[in-house]
Amino acid sequence: MKNAQAKRYNHALKSAGISEHPVVLLDLDAFDSNLIALRERASGVPIRVASKSLRVRKALERALDEPGFRGVLCFTLAEALWLASHGLRDLVVAYPQTDAEAISRWATSEQAREEVTLMVDTEEQLDLIDRIAPKHGPLKVALELDAAYYPSSNWRIGAARSPLTRPAQVAELAAEVHRRPNFILDGLMGYESQIASVPDGGFSPKALVARNLRQRSAAELAQRRAETVELLRNLGDLRFVNAGGTGSVESTVQEPAVTEIAAGSGLFAPALFDSFRAFRPAPALFLGFPVVRRPDEQTVTILGGGWVASGPSGKDRLPKIEHPKKLRFLALEGAGEVQTPLTGPAAHRIAIGERVWLRHAKAGEPAERVNKVAVYGQGKIIEQWPTYRGEGKAFL
Repeated sequence: MKNAQAKRYNHALKSAGISEHPVVLLDLDAFDSNLIALRERASGVPIRVASKSLRVRKALERALDEPGFRGVLCFTLAEALWLASHGLRDLVVAYPQTDAEAISRWATSEQAREEVTLMVDTEEQLDLIDRIAPKHGPLKVALELDAAYYPSSNWRIGAARSPLTRPAQVAELAAEVHRRPNFILDGLMGYESQIASVPDGGFSPKALVARNLRQRSAAELAQRRAETVELLRNLGDLRFVNAGGTGSVESTVQEPAVTEIAAGSGLFAPALFDSFRAFRPAPALFLGFPVVRRPDEQTVTILGGGWVASGPSGKDRLPKIEHPKKLRFLALEGAGEVQTPLTGPAAHRIAIGERVWLRHAKAGEPAERVNKVAVYGQGKIIEQWPTYRGEGKAFL
């Protein structure tokens, strides 16, 4: 972020009378630019918006108003039911659920049964739904293929998600779904996190290994996914085959078996997406924290700031300092719960009360900490969009 950009944001917030600390600002021009870029990368394959990467209903709705975007990939059934009540359609819940109240509401609502599909990967999950909501079907379910990469039988690279690793395992569970009158098989999902969320830009040894891994994994997965889809289509029609993520669009759209891409993080463009080789989204979501003290001439302290991202602990999970640029975290303190000291050549120029702008490492997690997002466009704050939390909804 350049000085002029920071000044524009600060001026717009002041003009709008927004003095909250911290403040989360969404640059709508950057968001819209990322919508277009993501659609172009998808090369005509529809994009299902991953709601966990936004957690702002109006941002979801804005994306779905654009050509090329269709449906939502939700993270809980309760969330999907809430979105359906607001008119959103074609809602796929990406994770198996055990919420009895939500399952009952899904099963007993004609609208919910039409719009919501639930992910399963074991017979045990089907049994649980049958116990909670017997004879309310047919209920639409999808199966998840484990899309991790296995260089050897005891070495997994990628997220530990579904136990359905082999095509035959998926087909066996699909046959069980077809045998049960309470269910209908709607689709297949597979999320290749080892491609979609592993940066590969630059020429470091780590980047070179990542590129090699991505290439090998994409080739192996394309074959395994195609075999899985063929077996499932022998049993009946599939409405969708969902795959990929923001970081794997280029390889995933090459697979003929895939009918839609899942993506969402690329719209906010968090810091973890700064180091991908094939694309560079425009940073759109910024976190502003006030300077409240000065321990010494080389150090300023912001209030809060410790919004560390989920995942394996490391420096890449810390917020990224966007402005002023010449600041860094203290090695022995890092990003703190209630205060974060920052040091560097820019520290002596920052006055008490000024904002330091950060970016979160991941896209959707800031929405869990604030009630609203200040939306910047046309040189001013044009709206404030409530987050899920701001609408009184907590889904995890």
